[in-house]
Amino acid sequence: MTIARSLLLFALAAVAEIGGAWLVWQGVREQRGLLWIAAGVVALGAYGFVAAFQPDPNFGRVLAAYGGVFIAGSLLWGTLADGFRPDRWDLIGAGVCLAGVVLIMYAPRG
Repeated sequence: MTIARSLLLFALAAVAEIGGAWLVWQGVREQRGLLWIAAGVVALGAYGFVAAFQPDPNFGRVLAAYGGVFIAGSLLWGTLADGFRPDRWDLIGAGVCLAGVVLIMYAPRG
């Protein structure tokens, strides 16, 4: 159950951080305005809170592993929100990063 909770928290953190960054991007680069930027800032702040609920007590481990989730999630977000089409190297790279997440977070430690 701990791994399932951790994976859910990683997914929620990814939505908050990537979504927040996307909202800021839309507000600034696409000139959609201050409300988009403000919503992005709120979402980015929410990411910090979500990440703090990871069951592992080690900030460095959680943040390092989240880096892999962020990479894969960013490609997925770009595909869904902006019509980006990752190539095979993007997908292979994301797979390598997600394998790193599994090793960092869930490898047996003794």
